[in-house]
Amino acid sequence: MSQNNGLLVKRIIYIIIGSFIYAYPINALLKQHNLLSGGLTGIAMIFNYLFRIPTGLTLILLNIPLFIIGYRYVSRRFTYLSILGITAASVFLIITNGWVIPVEDPLVAAIFGGLLSGAGSGIVIKNRGSLGGTDIVSVIMYKYLSLNIGGTAMAINAIILTLSAFLFNVEMAMLTLVGIFVGNKAVDVIQEGFNHRKTIIIVSDHHKELTQELLLRVKRGITLLEGEGAYTGRQKRLIYMVVRTMELAKIKDIVRKVDPDAFLSIIDTREVEGKGFNLGDLF
Repeated sequence: MSQNNGLLVKRIIYIIIGSFIYAYPINALLKQHNLLSGGLTGIAMIFNYLFRIPTGLTLILLNIPLFIIGYRYVSRRFTYLSILGITAASVFLIITNGWVIPVEDPLVAAIFGGLLSGAGSGIVIKNRGSLGGTDIVSVIMYKYLSLNIGGTAMAINAIILTLSAFLFNVEMAMLTLVGIFVGNKAVDVIQEGFNHRKTIIIVSDHHKELTQELLLRVKRGITLLEGEGAYTGRQKRLIYMVVRTMELAKIKDIVRKVDPDAFLSIIDTREVEGKGFNLGDLF
């Protein structure tokens, strides 16, 4: 099996796992308290509450035209993996119908339902698939109209929340909003990884001493970049490194000790992959 085929099989497995993690809490937590999910799943749940139509069946039917559009305007692989994701999620919604996690507080159900569903969705998206619905619409809007993906999803969810408040009650809509918010945060965590780091750039006239001290005490890889002061025209060596957040205080102490006049820039780094930072390869 080639490396590409092996990667594809791995993605397919994770998409199926993610689809189950997404579908299970919808039945086991959200539906037990008459709450909604975001996206087309939320609309499918409204049909289920009003007309007793199975959520999984409605979800597939609502996504068919979106799959056709996605195949034409996004990419074939994205569409195929999205079909896999939404089909698996729909099947799991049918299989887990009636499963219950005994949680009495609707707020707790909204929080943990959103957390688990968001984690499942994040696993699917990280493996180049989607769960249909707002994902496909958002990608198309971004590609052709440059509209923010998050903004498009939020607009669709706003419609769902309005329907929820109008058809059911305001409390249900507010709890649904909590679940959607937690779910979006969970997607972000899975997408960006658990390995948040800091990128550090140091400009100093004592870069040799600083480099030696940092290599000795921090034991992180360092790259020296060539620079030039715009005002003075002097050549500069910039120290570039990526470190764990817990190492930041030690680095600041080293810089202050070696060169109190050094310029230190600290940048949030949302995801890191490579030697020394392997959590990014989790999925």
